Amino acid sequence: MAKEKKMNPFNELRQVKTLLVDDDEFIRNSLELAFKTKGCPLQVAQSAEEGLQAIKAQHFDIIISDLRLPGMNGLDFLKLTSVTHPDAIRFLITAYRDDHMLSKAIRSGIDQFIDKPFAVNVLINLLAVALKRQAKGGPTALN
Repeated sequence: MAKEKKMNPFNELRQVKTLLVDDDEFIRNSLELAFKTKGCPLQVAQSAEEGLQAIKAQHFDIIISDLRLPGMNGLDFLKLTSVTHPDAIRFLITAYRDDHMLSKAIRSGIDQFIDKPFAVNVLINLLAVALKRQAKGGPTALN
């Protein structure tokens, strides 16, 4: 029996540009370090407004946002990105998931929810799986 080759999720992420919007400095720094040490492009923003400036300046394949941000919330931000980046994979991270927010996010086209706290490797693996599904022409939503 042939042994299946284990997927290295960072191989997938090296090929794409990712934007992270989160006002939590620890999360931004942790993900920035994880991506940088593996040679994966990641731009970070502290607010949705900063994130909007970033998407005006360049294209992103993956957009990750926290739900609760100063000013505009992450769900509204991700809805706006669907206009300029319709093929981007969208992840919403939150410590405040509830049924109402969940149904609203699904209707808005969010591909995946990540509950806080989360392990960096869990997020990385989910992103890689979504990229593989997208590359095969399938749905990127994992829920």
